[in-house]
Parts: sequence; C-alpha cells; structure tokens
Amino acid sequence: MRILALESSCDESAAAVLDDQRGLLAHALFSQVDLHRAYGGVVPELASRDHVQRLLPLVHSALAEADTTPSDLGGIAYTAGPGLIGALLTGSALARSLATAWGLPTIGVHHLEGHLLAPLLEPDPPPFPHLALLVSGGHTMLIEARAIGDYRLLGETRDDAAGEAFDKSAKLLGLPYPGGPHLARLAERGRAGVHEFPRPMLDRPGLEFSFSGLKTAVLHAVRALPADAGEADRADIARALEEAVVDTLVAKAMRALEETGLDALVVSGGVGANLRLRERLHAAARRRGARVYHPRLEFCTDNAAMIAVAGLARLAAGEHDGPGIRARARWPLDTLRPPAAVRDHAP
Repeated sequence: MRILALESSCDESAAAVLDDQRGLLAHALFSQVDLHRAYGGVVPELASRDHVQRLLPLVHSALAEADTTPSDLGGIAYTAGPGLIGALLTGSALARSLATAWGLPTIGVHHLEGHLLAPLLEPDPPPFPHLALLVSGGHTMLIEARAIGDYRLLGETRDDAAGEAFDKSAKLLGLPYPGGPHLARLAERGRAGVHEFPRPMLDRPGLEFSFSGLKTAVLHAVRALPADAGEADRADIARALEEAVVDTLVAKAMRALEETGLDALVVSGGVGANLRLRERLHAAARRRGARVYHPRLEFCTDNAAMIAVAGLARLAAGEHDGPGIRARARWPLDTLRPPAAVRDHAP
C-alpha cells in the first residue's frame, strides 16, 4: 500500500508519501515561523489561512517527488487532532476532497500517535513494548507503548509543558520566536552553577511533571540582573533553565523505566531535538542497560511523514473514516485502539 499524508495541526503545512515496501518516498514541509514571528506566537486564524494556500502545492510537490499519481495511492491520512481547530479543518477538508475525487479511503490520525511512531521511520526502529517520552511545546508525557494504538499514560504535566517553559522563558530573555531553539543555543555559552533553579516534583513519588514554577524562577533571575547585564549573563540563566528541565525529564524517564521494567525508551516531539537532553538520556539509559531511540531531527517537530506511519498502519488494517469531516481540538490519547491487523499480532 502507498498513501498520501497531510499535517496541519498548528503552524507547519506538510505532505508526505509513504509506501509499505519502499518506505518514505517524499516529504514536503512549509513552516509558518516567519508569519507568526511578529506576534511572538502562533495566531490561529493566520495559521488556518496559510494552510489553505500551502497544502495543495505541497501535495503536488510530494506526489511529483515520489513519482506517484492518484491511481497509485491506496488512501489518504491526515491529522484529525488534537490541535488548532481551524488549522485541522483545512487539512481534513482537503484530504476528504481529494479522496472523494480520487475514490480513496481516508483516515484521521491522532497527532500525538504520529509523534510516538516517528522513530519507526528509522532503519533501526524501537521494539514494542517500550517507554515513550513525548516532550514538545504543548505536551510532556510518559507513555507505555505496548503496540501501535495500545498506549497507557503513565504521567504528564500538570501545567506548562517543557517546550512551553522554554519558549516563555526565551521571551523573558529577549530571544526571538520560536524561543526554544534560540534558548538552547544561548545555553551552550552559559556557565554552570551561576544560577540554581528547582527540579519540579522530583522530591515526591510518581511520574507527573510541572514546569510553570521554572518560568517564574527565570522571571525573578532576569529581574535581578544588573542594568549593565549582557548576553553572557542571560546565557547563564538559559543554561540553568535547560539543566533544570533536562534533569527533571531524565530523572522521571529513568524512574518510569524502573517502574515498568522496560529497556527501550523512545524520545519524540520538538524538545526531543534538544542535544543536551539526548546526551543525558543516552548516558542515563546506558547505565541502566536500556537503549534510547528517537527520530531524526527533521522528524522531531511536526511533519507529515509521522502521520503517514500511523495512517498506513490503520488503512492497511482496513480502518477508514465514515462520512463527514473529522477534526478534534481535544482528543485524549488513551481513547485510541490498535488497528485490527496490529491488535491480532500484538505481543
């Protein structure tokens, strides 16, 4: 089976073509970063309008790169949620329109399932079952992934996600949007031990997170800077924040591996591209005899290739949408079920 996939949950427009025998044949992406930079964050209505302009040309580009015509396709997958409802509707409407014109089935994919399955695109994919640390601008979750579609939520953030803490702190430090990558680069020049921020919720049992207090700690540190403070002083704050977030994520992930008895850890989502986090997780996992898996950097952030992986598994199992357009701003991950073919062969 060969499918087309669309992603439009937030501020990236993307299309991809995936073949169950030949793998990923094409992926095309347009980021709206420049559009939203002037506002310091994503403006939902502007995002929706831009998807309307970008998605169809990206579809044409992906099909051309994959040397694929509509008659070669077995279905279309698209992000149905969670996300910005207007942005989701643009992708859903386009997917259903193309499917109707081409006589193809469609499947609405859970955006977070796409992130969870993105490492399956790599030459050495993770085995099931495994532990997944999903860490992004909107989510920080520890999940036991027993099989495709079979997920057990172990813990999540009570307030801000880790990526949100990075982005908001970056704004306090005067860094441009999107702040997370800029903060990571600034932190590389910071000195260790100049500031000491809390490691939230590490002093109590459980696998939940809380990062809102770190944002407050950064605010106080910025206000305490002298009038002649320079970039080096801001770099010290950035490093202290990054170390606090990374320490917390690593400690909770190792705790989850111990509690579940699993020896494989998947790290996905935009913050999963943070190099300090990757280094620390690999080192900690090695000490436990565990192994870390993650998608290549370009598939950590939102993309259509990951939607294609999840969609292909479900379309190949015979799942498809009913009539109408599917889009859900909120969609709990634990409501998903395995596709029939995967469920029948689950370990």
